[in-house]
Amino acid sequence: MRAYRVVEAGQGASLVEVDKPLPQKGCTVVRVHACGLNFADLLMTEGKYQETPEPPFTLGMEVAGDVVAEDPSGDGPKAGTRVAVFGGNGGLSDYGLFPTERLVTLPDSVGYAEAAAVPVAYGTSHVALEHKARLQPGETLLVLGAAGGVGLTAVEIGKLMGARVIACARGAEKLEVARAAGADHLIDAKTEDIREAVRALGGADVVYDPVGGEQFEAAFRATRPEGRILVIGFASGKVPEVKPNHMLVKNIDLLGFYWGGYMKFRPAVVTDSLAQIFRWLEEGRIRPHISHRLPLDRAGEGLELLRQRKSTGKVIIEP
Repeated sequence: MRAYRVVEAGQGASLVEVDKPLPQKGCTVVRVHACGLNFADLLMTEGKYQETPEPPFTLGMEVAGDVVAEDPSGDGPKAGTRVAVFGGNGGLSDYGLFPTERLVTLPDSVGYAEAAAVPVAYGTSHVALEHKARLQPGETLLVLGAAGGVGLTAVEIGKLMGARVIACARGAEKLEVARAAGADHLIDAKTEDIREAVRALGGADVVYDPVGGEQFEAAFRATRPEGRILVIGFASGKVPEVKPNHMLVKNIDLLGFYWGGYMKFRPAVVTDSLAQIFRWLEEGRIRPHISHRLPLDRAGEGLELLRQRKSTGKVIIEP
């Protein structure tokens, strides 16, 4: 079968032929119909992600497909069952071997591409906003990188939770995507002063920041007393310097958040969240935005779209 793999550390990834996986106790073989790309996949190709496996390994963190070989222990879904799974890696292939306990059965009304767009982006935003920041109805939520993979879901879920949402993104096209997802106010990071624009809107109670760098610093200054800042990632490539004395004076909480970490120390937080998200998806209350759908032999092109910030929402690979 085909797999998009990192064969040697620091050498990038390429499409290679490998053996089809066999079922193992505790694991199930899934035929991959769709795999969502994430910025973490890019970091893994460079060995910079906090959970990069030892090479060789196959990229692709979130998958939707059909069970083709059941868990030998007898646990888990039967052959032919439509499932989604956050596997961490292994998804950019024709078939993948994934932990049975992580498989989520898909409703017939949910397509494979939509399901593969859900786990990481929606899971990150839901757990971050509800479990970590405890966003309340009527609060003001500022989302940086609001047209990106996780930022767009933060706009959508924040609105579902009853917040007033300020979306910050670069350019009119990306801002229109955020507006369509439910944003109440738009800030163009290309042309506007983020700090002043947010202050003019009364400041932020919660900041959702997958960008870092100068945008973090501007958002910090526009956060209200007792506000909460969620540190999601550093897509700008710059980890900002935090001034604890300013946090002290304004009584601001800085909340580090890594969704994948919960799979290790509190997995129920993730599984309960995903159950809620798939209910919303089935009910039509969330609508994953997919800007690109590409075949497996164009997976490298999909990753470049992320690197150059030319995508909005999710890029989906369909073997």
